[in-house]
Amino acid sequence: MTETDPAPVGSNGDGADDPVAGRPEPVEVLGRLPTDAGIRRQLAATARSRGMTASVADEIDEIEGELAAIEIDPVDLTAARRRVAETTGETDRLKERVATLRGDARARRAVDAEADETLDDLEAAAAELSAAQTEAIAAEQALERARGEAARARDQRRRRLRLRDRLRNRLCDARNELVEAVYPAFRRALAVVPRGDPSAAGQGPNGYDGSRIAASLAAVRIAALDGAVELRGDAARAVESADRSARSLLRTADVRVGDTAGEGERSGDAGGR
Repeated sequence: MTETDPAPVGSNGDGADDPVAGRPEPVEVLGRLPTDAGIRRQLAATARSRGMTASVADEIDEIEGELAAIEIDPVDLTAARRRVAETTGETDRLKERVATLRGDARARRAVDAEADETLDDLEAAAAELSAAQTEAIAAEQALERARGEAARARDQRRRRLRLRDRLRNRLCDARNELVEAVYPAFRRALAVVPRGDPSAAGQGPNGYDGSRIAASLAAVRIAALDGAVELRGDAARAVESADRSARSLLRTADVRVGDTAGEGERSGDAGGR
C-alpha cells in the first residue's frame, strides 16, 4: 500500500451499503473511480455486468413485487375521536335541555299555566336531540372504521418490515453469491493492475487487505461495462503510472482520465466501505 492509499478494502466497511436501497446499474458503481462503494458491492456489480444472476433472483423479484403492492393510506384517528367527543357533548347538552323543558312543561300544566311555548321549545329540542344522536352514532361508527383501518395499516407496516428484512437477507445472499463467483477472476486481475497483489486477496472477499484503488481497478478490468469509466485522483495517478494504456489495462473501450488531485486522496483514505 502507498502512503496516499493506506486503507485496506476489508469486509467490515461494506455495512455502509444497504442492499435494500436498490441494485444500481454496474456503471453507476464502477463508472467513476475512486468510488465509495465497498468491495462486495463493486464485485457484485461486476458480476451483474457479465450477465450473472444469483440463485435467489426469482425470490428477490417476488419479494420486491409484494413490497410494491403494499399501499398504506394514512388514518386520522385524532379527527375521528374529536368528532365523537363533539357529538357526544352536543347530545348531552340537548338531553339536559329536553329534560329541563319537559320539567317546565309539567310544572306549568300542574298549575294550569300556559305551556304552549314551552311545548314548542320542547318539540324543537327533542328534534335536535334526535338528529344529534344520529350524528353521534355515525361518529362512533366512523371511529370504529378508522380503528379498523389503523389496525390494518399497522399489520401492513409490520408485513412491510418483515418483507424488507427478508429482502435485505436475500440481497445479501445474492451479493455474496455473485462476489464468490467472480472472486477468482478478481484475484487474477490483481496481478495486472497497479498496486495490485493477488496474495492480498486472501481466501475470499472477507480476507482482502490490499489497496482499495487496486481492488476497484481489478473489478473494472473483469467487468463488461456499458458506459464510460472516469478515473480521478489516486485512480488516475495509478493508471497513468502503468506501462500500458488505460484501455488495455482496464479492458474498457471508454476510459476518461480526469483530475489527479484532491478527490483521490479523500476517497482513498475512506476505508473499504
